[in-house]
Amino acid sequence: MTIHRMDHAGIVVEDLAAAVAFFVELGLELEGEATVGGPWADDLLGLDGVRADIAMLRTPDGHSRVEVSTFHSPAATGTAPNAPVNTPGIPRLTFVVDDIDDVLHRLRSHGAELVGTVARYEDIYRYGYVRGPAGVVIGLVEELH
Repeated sequence: MTIHRMDHAGIVVEDLAAAVAFFVELGLELEGEATVGGPWADDLLGLDGVRADIAMLRTPDGHSRVEVSTFHSPAATGTAPNAPVNTPGIPRLTFVVDDIDDVLHRLRSHGAELVGTVARYEDIYRYGYVRGPAGVVIGLVEELH
C-alpha cells in the first residue's frame, strides 16, 4: 500500500479567525493554531520568506481535518476565482450534518451563501452547497433515514 490515509485538506484564507469561526459553527473542533515560517516552509512551498498563521480543525469523529491558513509573507500574486461548482479544479469539501436547514441558518451569520438550492435525492439524502471561507464550496449532506 502506498497511501495510509488522507491527512487533511487545506484552504488559504484572508481572515483566519472568521474561517475558524465558520468551521467551528459547522461542528469541527479546533485542534490547534501555530505560526510557521523559516527555511523548511520556504522549501516546502517553493516561496521565499514564508510567514503564515495556521489553524487545524478536526471533525467530531476524529478521522478528518481541515487546515486553514493565512499568509503574512510573501504577498500573494493572484486570487482564486469564485468559479461555478462545475469548474475543474475548484476546491470542494463535503460534510454529513444532522439538520441541513439548521446548519444553513447558522452558517449564514458567518457569510455562507447557498449556491443553488437544497435538493432532495429520492429518500436517501438532502444535499446543498454553500460558499464558505475564501469562496470554497462546502457541501452539506443530510442523510434521510
